[in-house]
Amino acid sequence: EPFEYRSFQWSKDFKFIVFETNFRPIYRYSGVSDYYMFSVENETLEPAAMDAFTAELSPDGTMMGYEHEGNLYVLELASGESTQLTFDAEENIYNGRFGWVYEEEFSIVQGWSWSYDSEHLAYWQTDERDVPLFVSTDYSGSYPEFVEIPYPKVGATNPTVKIGVVHVGSGDKRWMDLDLGDGYVPRIYWTSDPSKLAVQHMNRAQNHLSLHMFDINTGQGDVIMEEIAENGWIDVYDFFAGISNLMFFPPDREEYFWISDSDGWSHVYRYDYEGNLLNQVTQGEWEVTKIHAVNSDTEMIYFESTEASPLERQLYSINFDGEQKSRITQMAGRHDITMGPNGAYFITRVSNVETPKQVELWSTASGGQKLETLEANEQVSEYIAAHSYSPRELTTITTSDGRELDAYVIKPFDFDPTQEYPMLLSIYGGPGAQGVYNQFETSGWNQYLAQLGFVIVNVNNRGTGAYGAEFEKSVYKQLGLLEAEDFAETAKYMGEKEWIDEDRIAIRGHSYGGFMASLTPVLYPEVFQVAIVGAPVTDWRLYDTIYTERYMGLLGDNLEGYKKTAVATYAENLEAKMLIAHSSMDENVHVQNTMQAIQAFTDAGKDVDLRIYPPGAHGVAYNYNSYVLLYETYTNLLKEEFGLETNYTDGQQPAY
Repeated sequence: EPFEYRSFQWSKDFKFIVFETNFRPIYRYSGVSDYYMFSVENETLEPAAMDAFTAELSPDGTMMGYEHEGNLYVLELASGESTQLTFDAEENIYNGRFGWVYEEEFSIVQGWSWSYDSEHLAYWQTDERDVPLFVSTDYSGSYPEFVEIPYPKVGATNPTVKIGVVHVGSGDKRWMDLDLGDGYVPRIYWTSDPSKLAVQHMNRAQNHLSLHMFDINTGQGDVIMEEIAENGWIDVYDFFAGISNLMFFPPDREEYFWISDSDGWSHVYRYDYEGNLLNQVTQGEWEVTKIHAVNSDTEMIYFESTEASPLERQLYSINFDGEQKSRITQMAGRHDITMGPNGAYFITRVSNVETPKQVELWSTASGGQKLETLEANEQVSEYIAAHSYSPRELTTITTSDGRELDAYVIKPFDFDPTQEYPMLLSIYGGPGAQGVYNQFETSGWNQYLAQLGFVIVNVNNRGTGAYGAEFEKSVYKQLGLLEAEDFAETAKYMGEKEWIDEDRIAIRGHSYGGFMASLTPVLYPEVFQVAIVGAPVTDWRLYDTIYTERYMGLLGDNLEGYKKTAVATYAENLEAKMLIAHSSMDENVHVQNTMQAIQAFTDAGKDVDLRIYPPGAHGVAYNYNSYVLLYETYTNLLKEEFGLETNYTDGQQPAY
């Protein structure tokens, strides 16, 4: 009978399909699922693993590894028999998965990995027993319930991890001899030699990375490569910048590739297993954001970069020696690539400011050939042509000191340059994040505001990725200060235009954007009249260790920096009408941030509006009705403060 599934995996011999079903979320990326195995030959569907955190088929396609209640198991597909491999899980100690902070800040869910020969599993064992607990309150019952989560705030005790390797046949286990100190292990990699495991180690400040090569039979290893960031941090993964696969180990060569910004721009470097640099593969004043595939037979690397423009992502190929670089994708815009392991074929999802998302199947043969358009979104094109749709217009902001910042502007559909319009600066602004791309505008709320008569603006502030290390890491140890200056400069620049009313400028952001939407108006009170703040960090001493100490440094080394970036420090400067929305169950940015800010504003005699959504998580709202009410609240505040009514063009229908 029909059933719903979240994902599926084929066995290598195509005799079995494993389906993931009944996903129950835990944190941002993770959850538990039920896995079922379908036999193609027998046409039977049988339970394979219930309540499993993760599951993955072995490279040889004969087994499925999975994590259940903090221990690792392996299932033989042919017989359907499971074998438990680890037995030492207990409360706050788990094998093969992580607690909140590793998952959230290193963007890693599966804490184990198959060796290429399918004989071993390498895994993290996470111990959170000494991590302080953060307690939030669930108000849904007759009596409030307290929900505890291990959450290390700045300066607190971190989880400790160990790296183990277990043989799937015998169950023999060995720990790698790694002195973790108070640092992190953000990534492990199997190599082409089945006896060697590569392990990344970073110090707590995340400005010193070392790569260890371990012999899994003895647990002994050596440091083969080190990198130190003199005035900044080292990224192993950047979710918001779309940067991943920063280290790539081909399964059939004793070489690896590492994306580093050591020359000021993120580029690919090639090393051997002794840690010797063989050559720099890519170079130039642009950034490699992802390695999609490495083909050892043809010695070609397929990578994504910003060479065409920081506002675009295009696919390129280059050989191992750094020669024969070729651009494969041609359509201007932001390409989202899914590629096969040998780089022969890929699917791209691409849009630009003029074109809705196109989904296409490509071959990389002969420099790149489009094989088929899978989705052209013709209905979207027809719809926006018949409605009052307002596209993004890419532009450049010039600051008072002569710097140029990429931005986009969304204008009302019936824009009249002789009229004055209110403006909303909609921002995020976090390190590595990028708000402005050459991509199709899809925000329903932006369209609605444009119909009300708003101009919506976003800008790539200092700290944004894709513009080189100097631009991104200029915010080091002073989060919010340079970004706020850029946001204020953007508002001033736009306010000088005849069609912007400089007395009706609002700023809005969520999460890090909420931090910026609360900090910027108190640093530049003369610029903004309204601030809409969602789930804000208001003091970096209240956020987690991995994220905050990466960008702000350790508390003992930068106490003044932490104080200078706290919203409460400037509470008495508030002049704008401010609304803060937060969930009391936010496990990421705790509502404690909002409560402390509210107290600081109150003590300074400043009135701030507050909207609390008790059962929501970091998104504040938690279902359709609550999202509608949240955005109605935002919209009504803007309409009340700026005196707006719905503004449609005759003969046009609203796009939202």
